[in-house]
Amino acid sequence: MNMMATNVLAPVPPRSLDDVGISVVMMRDILLKTMFRTNMDTASGIAKLIALPLTLTQELIDLARSQRLVEAMGTLHANSGGEMGFQLADAGKARALDALSQSEYYGAMPVPLAQYREQTTRQSIRNIQLSRQQLTSAMGHLILPPMLLDQLGPAVSSGRSILMYGPPGNGKSSISNGIRDALGDRIYIPRAVEYAGQVITVYDPIVHSAAAESVDDPTSLRKSGNRFDNRYVLCERPTVITGGELSLDMLDLTYNPTARTYTAPLQMKSSGGVFIVDDLGRQAEPPQKLVNRWIVPLEESRDILALQSGEKFEVPFDTLVIFSTNFHPNQIFDRAALRRIFFKIKIDGPTQSDFLKIFSMMAKKRKMPLDEKALIHLLKVKYPTIDNVYANYQPIFLIDQMIAICEFEGIPYQMTPELIDRAWANMFVREEEIIH
Repeated sequence: MNMMATNVLAPVPPRSLDDVGISVVMMRDILLKTMFRTNMDTASGIAKLIALPLTLTQELIDLARSQRLVEAMGTLHANSGGEMGFQLADAGKARALDALSQSEYYGAMPVPLAQYREQTTRQSIRNIQLSRQQLTSAMGHLILPPMLLDQLGPAVSSGRSILMYGPPGNGKSSISNGIRDALGDRIYIPRAVEYAGQVITVYDPIVHSAAAESVDDPTSLRKSGNRFDNRYVLCERPTVITGGELSLDMLDLTYNPTARTYTAPLQMKSSGGVFIVDDLGRQAEPPQKLVNRWIVPLEESRDILALQSGEKFEVPFDTLVIFSTNFHPNQIFDRAALRRIFFKIKIDGPTQSDFLKIFSMMAKKRKMPLDEKALIHLLKVKYPTIDNVYANYQPIFLIDQMIAICEFEGIPYQMTPELIDRAWANMFVREEEIIH
């Protein structure tokens, strides 16, 4: 994959507690909860857990000590480079339990919403400029008409919404994944975001693939140039793929009443990346209703989320949304919705010559020798029965069927008109009445 240098500006580690951007009481409570839940007792160990530089972590520990919530253990840890050990005093344990009853969140300090907005702008999906070569190499495994890349290139580079439509089995999902692979660079995802004292967890190892962690080494004389704010994780640009299971409530904040914390919705997790809605029209919600939910975010690059209290607030919406459907757009959308989807690209089945190219490429890959008689039988006898409508999925389907038959019969891989007939019979089900 061609890695692009978009030179995304890294979030700088905070230099003071003020730079962290959240209240000192909240920081202190997260420190106490983290010590209580993990039993970590050295400043460097705690610094790693709460994702702050060591100097600021020590400041927080000193503050908690001055309030008699934390006490020094008076012993140096031999195995921790002679570090002083710390523990919660009784008052500290009581305060930690009280804080946990309000929110179970502990660990990395959250990033305030305002700082998250700034970082989103720095690494916006709209800053990406894709070249034809990048897109071609990401789609190299697909045989696509040249016209299609002419349409896809500007669509992806604009970072706007794309609707791909056309008959099933022609690689709309593969093209969506190719677009994701073409992006190829990295951005910074916050572990959690804070708004109005509430914590919203964003980083999700299922969605985000972490590339590297920033290391704050206080013993190093030369500060390394690649250090960044550890409250973020450096990741590949994220991709969220949803299909028939997508429902409107997945686009809202999820509140966990036990932990009293929020989890970011799918579109916020995919910020700076790609959100693919596959198989639009197969969801329980009508497509028009789903798209209506995206209209403001798509037009204004901002989304509105609501807390349990009903209070609404704005978060950045910075996602390339790709809708993919087997329906004709006019069947599932009104004109207003269609107007708001910036690019509409039809993905058709291959021509006969492209079909043959795909067929021979797949046969070579699967080590299946081509047979002229069998291919003539396929094109002249079988395809006319379905009005010569070719689809990209068919070559691999037919070849794999013939391989399965050869392996069962214990014969070398081969292609014959008879094997074509047997494979074809599994690709389509004959229309008939089943008596119950």
